[in-house]
Amino acid sequence: VHVYGRMEGRAFAGVAGAADARIFCREARAELLCVGEAYVTAEDMDAKFEGKPIEASLDGGRLKIRVLI
Repeated sequence: VHVYGRMEGRAFAGVAGAADARIFCREARAELLCVGEAYVTAEDMDAKFEGKPIEASLDGGRLKIRVLI
């Protein structure tokens, strides 16, 4: 999933089993990010990702989010 602007609402990638699925956005403001079976809600997401460009992917079955510079 690529969002070339503000990502709001919910984003799902790889729910059909694609372990290499990823989510990219330029401004993270999502209420839910889900890759495969791993997910995080806005309430549980680290504040350092708010409004930043991010990539969300799976790492060992866990959701990994990193800031893109």
